Amino acid sequence: MTSPLLLFASGSGHPLPPYWSVIPFLLTLLGIAILPLVAHHRWESNRFRAGFTWTIAIPTAAWWLWRFDATALLHAGEEYLAFILLLGSLYVASGGIYIRGSMRGRPATNVGLCLIGSILANFIGTTGASMLLIRPFLKANAHRSMRSRSIGVIFFIFSVSNIGGCLTPLGDPPLFLGFLRGVEFQWPFLNLIPDWSVALAVVLSVYFVWDRKLLKGDPAAPPPEASPQRFGLDGARNGFILLGVIAFVLGKGIFKWPFGIQEAGMGLLAILSLKVTPKAVRAANRFTFGPMLEVAILFSGIFTTMVPALAILDVKGSEMGLEAPWHFFWATGLLSSFLDNAPTYLTMATTAVSQTDATAIGELSLHAPHLLAGISCGAVFMGANTYIGNGPNFMVRAIAVENGVAMPSFFGYMRYSGMILLPIFVVLSFLFFR
Repeated sequence: MTSPLLLFASGSGHPLPPYWSVIPFLLTLLGIAILPLVAHHRWESNRFRAGFTWTIAIPTAAWWLWRFDATALLHAGEEYLAFILLLGSLYVASGGIYIRGSMRGRPATNVGLCLIGSILANFIGTTGASMLLIRPFLKANAHRSMRSRSIGVIFFIFSVSNIGGCLTPLGDPPLFLGFLRGVEFQWPFLNLIPDWSVALAVVLSVYFVWDRKLLKGDPAAPPPEASPQRFGLDGARNGFILLGVIAFVLGKGIFKWPFGIQEAGMGLLAILSLKVTPKAVRAANRFTFGPMLEVAILFSGIFTTMVPALAILDVKGSEMGLEAPWHFFWATGLLSSFLDNAPTYLTMATTAVSQTDATAIGELSLHAPHLLAGISCGAVFMGANTYIGNGPNFMVRAIAVENGVAMPSFFGYMRYSGMILLPIFVVLSFLFFR
């Protein structure tokens, strides 16, 4: 995908948007963070969410069209449509796969599911792995206390929805964009395994210890089932549909399809999934379109209002004083926590190219591999810092809430990510990005 921010690169002839133009984006983020607290019942309505989001987004888009040309906004619209169709097709296909079996959500089981999801994320993406495993994860922990279930979903987001997907270009969009710009497919696997292993090992170790403590304080669990259900899959044909979605993503990168082919293909696969999956399977998964609609509404506002912020970042990125790998790790990561991590990756990588002997992003793997590693890990790992840092984060939260899990607020989630993840990222800085 062509990022709208690249249209504002130095020398492009486009005027720099005023700094105050980021206010609508900040208002959107604040609304998502505060309104669920002060207007909880109203916020539960997608009509209210749409009213709030579009009240900010529509004037922002109108101002942009008046002040600049429509090109960047159209690109943002294309990226949004591709983003929603990818999420939607994976959501529909995974919602048609019901994993049978009597799993008990004990610490070893929960950590094992997160580990499996983190490995799987490198083959079907963090979104695919999250959508496939979040329902079995919730089902396994249905007997646990509310706090145990909430903490479990948070660690699921940390590991499966973010950190897990940094070993292949299929894992997360930033790495896929790097692949499209010349970074070898196997480069993340060969160079980022130590970073991935340490980050994931520490996160899952913390979860294991914490979950054991929570288990001791949980009310007495129900006795084991008299006739435990054997493991199996219902709706297994949706597995092929999931692979079809991934094939369309790869196909666009390899064959450079124009906009519309990948998007139409993913939409048709979602429709096919709805047609071929028995209603009983989706009922067993408690499948509804509520979480998908919530994400589509909120991210329509985010994608619209972040266009000025990304444009400013692209023009001013080279003035941020970034030199060492840890500079790029933290700058890329903190920006990716609130902005789309894919264009942030491109901006930081382009800045790194200007400071090395490389002439393109693909050459960073040869001329400045430590800078590329810092950028890659920052974009992938720190998407876990907020609910909006990576697409599957908000989707996982929405599915959990729909299944009766009381998830923390926007700032409440950041309290956990700041307490758990930021110290881990500091350690990674000293180990790998000095």
